[in-house]
Amino acid sequence: MTEAQRAYEAKRAAKAGLTLERWLERKEKAAAAGEREAVAKQRPSSAEAKGKPGFLARLLEKAQKPL
Repeated sequence: MTEAQRAYEAKRAAKAGLTLERWLERKEKAAAAGEREAVAKQRPSSAEAKGKPGFLARLLEKAQKPL
């Protein structure tokens, strides 16, 4: 972290009434929680994954049916 970044974070920590170390710990925890939420949103649930078959899958299914 550069001196300018450290000074900026120190100001934010002082405004929140925390020490710089506590502020950085909270910031890291919040970032980790945000990443976990983003990953959870990206993964579709099993019910959503079993949705309507795609165009090609439907064509292949029709081709397998006897006339």
